[in-house]
Amino acid sequence: MLSAGLPQGAVPRLERPGPLRERVYEALLELITTRALRPGQHLVESELAGLLGVSRQPVREALQRLNTEGWVDLRPAQGAFVHEPTEEEADQLLSVRTVLEAEAARLAAANSGTVGIAALEELCTKGEQAVADDDVDLAVATNAAFHAKVMQLAGNVVLSELAGQVDRRVRWYYTPVARRRGIQSWIEHRSLIAAISSRDGQRATEIMRSHTEHTRKTYHQRGES
Repeated sequence: MLSAGLPQGAVPRLERPGPLRERVYEALLELITTRALRPGQHLVESELAGLLGVSRQPVREALQRLNTEGWVDLRPAQGAFVHEPTEEEADQLLSVRTVLEAEAARLAAANSGTVGIAALEELCTKGEQAVADDDVDLAVATNAAFHAKVMQLAGNVVLSELAGQVDRRVRWYYTPVARRRGIQSWIEHRSLIAAISSRDGQRATEIMRSHTEHTRKTYHQRGES
């Protein structure tokens, strides 16, 4: 059964407000993003419906939408499978992420106040503790929150919207390398906070570009010993 292969607590609760198909879509997307549903895994409508406590129709609609967005592959006479990203797909997305986040770091250095800096420091402390506890899920979630906060502090709505379009895919690619990146990622975050705090936009840009490039390279090296 599908549920037997999922980590305990991996299945998100379906909150009641909102259309059912939207809630099922969000639940499945979260399971894919966190890799509770692994790339290449066969997705059986009836099993997913039972897992989420819904009928098969909203699951079918969600899978069709996820297929359109590139998260799921629908294969004739075989069914639905979690998409397996190619190295080129990952490289393209993580390269775009570098451009967006480097600009966000520059703007954050110009616009951030003490409250924003404190929020970054709090997230960094939380991430460091997650690494110490070997809590990969929390480390990934906190890493995403840290980068989202930098984007928020940048104060550019258009930039934030563009980053939002790639955020979940970045989490998808970051999850399998989070343990390998480990504490070094948060050391880099600390350096970024220092640059933002001192309002050194050029330094913040350089650190963020180097930081995101480290993640991109680590993703490509993930299969190496």
